[in-house]
Amino acid sequence: MKFRQQLTLLILVQFFCQQALLAQIPQVPSQMEFAGLLVKINPQAQREIQLDVDAQYRNPSYFNVKRDRVNLYLPIVERELRAQGVPEDLKYLVIQESGLIPDAVSTSNAVGFWQFKQGTAEEVGLRVDAQVDERKNIATSSRGAALYLKKHNNQLDNWMTALVSYQMGLGGAKSYFGTQYAGKRTIEVDRNTHWYFKKFLAHKVAYESQTTRFVSNPQRLVETQVQGPVTMAALSKRFGVSEAHLKEFNKWAGNGRIPAGSFTVFYIKEGSLPLEPAVIKTEEKPKKTQTYTASSKSSPAYKQANSYPRISGNTTKANQPNQITVNELDGVQASRTTSPEKFSEQIGLKEKKFLRLNDLDADDRIETGKYYYTEKKKSSADVETHVVMPGETLWSISQKYGIRLSSLKSKNRIRKDAELKAGMVLNLREPRKRGEDIPVVPVSQPAPQQRTEIAVTETRPATSAPSESRPSTSTQTTSRSQSSRVIHNVSQGETLFAISRKYGVTVEELKSWNNIGSQNIISIGQKLVIFTP
Repeated sequence: MKFRQQLTLLILVQFFCQQALLAQIPQVPSQMEFAGLLVKINPQAQREIQLDVDAQYRNPSYFNVKRDRVNLYLPIVERELRAQGVPEDLKYLVIQESGLIPDAVSTSNAVGFWQFKQGTAEEVGLRVDAQVDERKNIATSSRGAALYLKKHNNQLDNWMTALVSYQMGLGGAKSYFGTQYAGKRTIEVDRNTHWYFKKFLAHKVAYESQTTRFVSNPQRLVETQVQGPVTMAALSKRFGVSEAHLKEFNKWAGNGRIPAGSFTVFYIKEGSLPLEPAVIKTEEKPKKTQTYTASSKSSPAYKQANSYPRISGNTTKANQPNQITVNELDGVQASRTTSPEKFSEQIGLKEKKFLRLNDLDADDRIETGKYYYTEKKKSSADVETHVVMPGETLWSISQKYGIRLSSLKSKNRIRKDAELKAGMVLNLREPRKRGEDIPVVPVSQPAPQQRTEIAVTETRPATSAPSESRPSTSTQTTSRSQSSRVIHNVSQGETLFAISRKYGVTVEELKSWNNIGSQNIISIGQKLVIFTP
């Protein structure tokens, strides 16, 4: 009898909880704003979208757990979208894609918060290997999604069609929508509107009123920068949380261990905590006169260098002022080799100011494809160190990271390029102590330059296809040397991923050989050096 009473009471509690939740279900309006667009929804579409909203609220326990995840992760998503100039409204797409489950896997093998396939993830600069899968990292995957969406919006000129392109690809969206929505600021939603956008609107309606409302105790996701290699067990003692907790919130670390390099670790603490990352360094530092034995290619500083400079903004107009940022500073890309005088005139800066901002002399040359700053560089870089590669200069390193040349020299107590040696590990944040020797790692020397080149021409079929899935239509020329060195001439529509598949190399290798930043930007006519297997 007592058991029956308890069971009845439990059922009644669940019933009233469900009724209370159903009572607060938001209703789909006849019009709403989305990413600067006015969205008008006809009655039939309202009813259709409302069914999806109601479905989100149907199970109170599931909804509450999901709502907590929304409040934990969305502040980071918003931050990354803002940093790339993407409307914050796009944040609801991550709920639609994965329910904010970090290791979610779709039937098509898309993985993580934003459901990236490996090839697309690598194209937007995410690391995916046995040690690290940044698709499961809320910050880096959101950054990648923002870049992907912005790239599509630059061509579609409408955030609704750009959002749908996330599901069907850029080529698919162009074929489906044509140009009917380009530049359009009012969207009419009816029964013929693409289902993916209507489902997105349902998630926006369902969760827009739920942010900042917590079911459990107030919690915040803490971001802490650590230097690997280090185990989760060691970090758990440092942060005062369990090892299992760290593994749960850092599924991007494949084997539960932070590899060599600088990474952001996430964990939860009770109470209102800031979301800005705290910098925590490992206890072990290179000793005086220490020489590294690891190969430079596996060095964390070398891997960091391959992601710089970091380019954001309207990259289709990178050679125009006020369009892109270089390492989060205003910058511009040179479209041709010229003099500082002519270049500064083209971008609307006084020559003396331009020279000062870029640590240049009046007789230096502006080189095609290189990035230059139009605002003052920083006194420190975002990463700790850099491994000097053959051919690099103090100036080229300062430009790579957006650090002032004088600061770079001062931090390392080095004044001239003649003092640079390949393999030196330069400090980019902390000044080197007086009398401290600069560590050196082994680096591979460049291959000999005298080569016999054989021209090879390949003709592709004239079929249009999205760059994510198939090579583009064009005729291109490559040059292959007897020592397996190939010069690839980039043609319209090609991506790093497609080129890497063509030659049997990785995207990271292509970026390393050609000093390509984290945004994976290549331009038509650019010559890429490739060392074939």
